[in-house]
Amino acid sequence: MVDRGTVESLGGGKYRLSSDAQETMEGIVDMLASGSAYIKVEGQEQDTFVNARNAGLALNGDRVRFVVTRMGRNGVPEGEIVEIVERSNRTYVGVMMIEEGKSYGFVRVDSRKVPVDIFVHLDEGQRIANNEKVLVRILDWTEGSKSPNGKIVDTFGEAGNNDAEMHAILAEYDLPYAFKPEIEEAASAIPGEITEKDYLERRDMRRIPTFTIDPADAKDFDDALSIRKLSNGSWEVGVHIADVTHFVTPGSVVDTEGESRATSVYLVDRTVPMLPERLSNELCSLRPHEEKLTFSAVFEMDDDANILQQWLGRTVTFSDRRFTYEEAQKIIETGQGDYREEVLTLHRLAQILRGRRFSEGSISFEREEAKFKLDENGKPLGVYFKEQKESNQLVEEFMLLANRRVAEFVGKSRGKGRNARRTFVYRVHDEPNPDKLATFKSFIMRFGYNFKADGGKAVAREMNRLLAKIKGKGEENVVSTLAIRTMAKAYYTTDNIGHYGLAFDYYTHFTSPIRRYPDMMVHRLLAHYLAGGKSADKDAYEGLCEHSSDMEVRAAEAERASIKYKMVEFMLDHIGQEFDGTISGVTEWGMYVELEETHIEGMAALRDMNDDFYVYNENDYAIVGRSNGRTFTLGDRVRIRVERADLARQQIDFSMVASYDFRTGKPIPLVRDIVEPDYPIRTTAAKNKHRRKRK
Repeated sequence: MVDRGTVESLGGGKYRLSSDAQETMEGIVDMLASGSAYIKVEGQEQDTFVNARNAGLALNGDRVRFVVTRMGRNGVPEGEIVEIVERSNRTYVGVMMIEEGKSYGFVRVDSRKVPVDIFVHLDEGQRIANNEKVLVRILDWTEGSKSPNGKIVDTFGEAGNNDAEMHAILAEYDLPYAFKPEIEEAASAIPGEITEKDYLERRDMRRIPTFTIDPADAKDFDDALSIRKLSNGSWEVGVHIADVTHFVTPGSVVDTEGESRATSVYLVDRTVPMLPERLSNELCSLRPHEEKLTFSAVFEMDDDANILQQWLGRTVTFSDRRFTYEEAQKIIETGQGDYREEVLTLHRLAQILRGRRFSEGSISFEREEAKFKLDENGKPLGVYFKEQKESNQLVEEFMLLANRRVAEFVGKSRGKGRNARRTFVYRVHDEPNPDKLATFKSFIMRFGYNFKADGGKAVAREMNRLLAKIKGKGEENVVSTLAIRTMAKAYYTTDNIGHYGLAFDYYTHFTSPIRRYPDMMVHRLLAHYLAGGKSADKDAYEGLCEHSSDMEVRAAEAERASIKYKMVEFMLDHIGQEFDGTISGVTEWGMYVELEETHIEGMAALRDMNDDFYVYNENDYAIVGRSNGRTFTLGDRVRIRVERADLARQQIDFSMVASYDFRTGKPIPLVRDIVEPDYPIRTTAAKNKHRRKRK
């Protein structure tokens, strides 16, 4: 059989079925910190698990050929990698470890998906210091070597330096952190004057009261609102958006760069814009007391916020006032201030729109957004939370209205034939996955909540009812987080399925072309159709939609990574201190706890809980003591001590101090220094003897 190639010898009298005799498949490696991996095969829902001893020299992202060797626990297929088909070309961020005077060193990669250090031989003249943050690309990994070989492709500065760490996060997600000189030069060369032709081709709205409402620290203002009372008693409300596509022509170097980036990236201490500052902060920023070119949605509304007429097109506007959210909120609360009548009327109309939207099935997800107070070096001094008030809702409702009405204008079919439906860019959101919804319903039952809906708009109504019930309660953050995870992800596409979360049949992104490339696509398509153009190339736009969705996810992951880094950095000054928190996640290796005051999350490892031997109960989302029966479950209030904060791994380690009795609210401390023996307890007599010894 060996001669025929049916089996192969492993030595020591052991044999196995030859990999050549087995059916092989190709997939992409998703590496774990342990060196084990999951292999994702296109078109297959279930991934194949590969133990570290069967992973060979495969690395994260490699395309490999593998065989399934058996079905493991819970029906998960297990396999072995037999060939590396193609090495991943991606880069990794890490810290250089090099001895003084040596021409080689090792990179300790930040990502847990690379479980080995990377050997690097420095090129002649290449000066890299020990403990420097670097970007490395893996070149090869030869049989018999303990480490793969790599090449340094960029350096960021000393590890721990704020700029170095932020640039490293961008590089980790393959996001740009600067514009090339030729792009800056091209942007600088764009003329900014408004010509006589521009005035003639646009609706002139310069004399109508117009203002922007933005965060206090905003540098670009890409949307403005105008309002005036018409002679017939109706209100004319204008939603004015910076006309970016007037300045950025298709196929130009600036447009190509914007298309590639697809979105601005918002890290904890900086914004990495999609477009150069010449556009985002100057030409296309609706700064006060300046005439600007805009693309507008203008609505005639009655006192009950019913739309009587609408107009879409290019305009020229003049912003009379720049409001911060706080300033607009003060007018709403006191009834006093600049443009009080205009602000109060917009607020009243917005609240009507908001109430109507929720009555029609829109879901009210409103989570607190953590922000950091930073010193001049980027060191976090404190954590605060952005509160969504009526001034935020005022802007939000009119932006939603404009997005919805633009999508309806283009998307609704016109007659029959090929051009009845026109190619357009939609922002869509599907209904919740039934399996995820079932898991969610089972989960919230432990808190005493029922969820009666199974599908359709009934789910939205039940979700709003639940979110209202948990408001202000200890389990609010845990339940709302899982509720969001239960929902489908929104994305861009040319195939409209509606937006479930907003309860809109048609929805798009029209209101932020400075920071989102899909909005630029929407502006171009809308202008094309307003001019009577035929339906655009669907395949080309679908490709751009997919790219934009992918870049949006990548940018969101980078933002979360920067927040996580600052959370770990903030906790460095709180080692040894105790805090109250809520259990936000349970796994077989520990419990994640979110602190009450800051929403910072860390993990209390089960191996460090030495008052009992704790096991993970997957069905009940619980950690249970094997001897004392003590239970920790999602949503439980606990007290922890901060033990470690590891910046390199972006990890915070807690130890469990106490849990709180849910009836009395009193803490129940953990008893220390009782450990499980290092020998197996197999018989009932041995277990009883061990329990007596512990007591």
